[in-house]
Amino acid sequence: MANHQDDKIDKKKRSFLIAATTVTGAIGAGAIAVPFLSSMTPSERAKAAGAPVEVDVSKIEAGSMITTEWRGQPVWIINRSKAMLDGLKKNDPNLSDPNLEVISQQPSYCKNATRSLKPNLLVLVGICTHLGCSPSAKLQTQGDMGENWNGGFFCPCHGSKFDLAGRVFKGSPAPINLVVPPHKYISDSVLLIGADDKGVA
Repeated sequence: MANHQDDKIDKKKRSFLIAATTVTGAIGAGAIAVPFLSSMTPSERAKAAGAPVEVDVSKIEAGSMITTEWRGQPVWIINRSKAMLDGLKKNDPNLSDPNLEVISQQPSYCKNATRSLKPNLLVLVGICTHLGCSPSAKLQTQGDMGENWNGGFFCPCHGSKFDLAGRVFKGSPAPINLVVPPHKYISDSVLLIGADDKGVA
């Protein structure tokens, strides 16, 4: 009889110990898995060092722009309206490099009239090619930029002017066009900056 009682007590203890061990093991596995999985995503430091950046471009209204960051630099994404695109050709006689001869300023797939993969969506590094200031967006025509202004960017540091394709105007201190970073579309609405079909920049 004494053996039967001991067996019942042992079974209760065993069940309790199995349950407690299982719960403790599950909590421990979860505690280990969370930091491990988090370590697989690029850190802020890695992103700043050049990891590609995804941007949802579906909410950028025509005629407006957003700013994101890649490699510690501002990157502008401008959704150019039809009127903005029509104004680009008018600027050609006043530009230093309308035909994009300085090839280092854009990937080969953006060496076209709009300097972009999709005609309306322009992607530019927002750093002036003169001394590294960040130009101001002057997207609207005329206004404080004069009656012949078709929209673009103005660098307040030394007066460089760029059109809505990031091309520099003659007489500006900036010697070359704004940089178009490597990029590609991974869907109709998602842009990946810092990588293209050749790989990560």
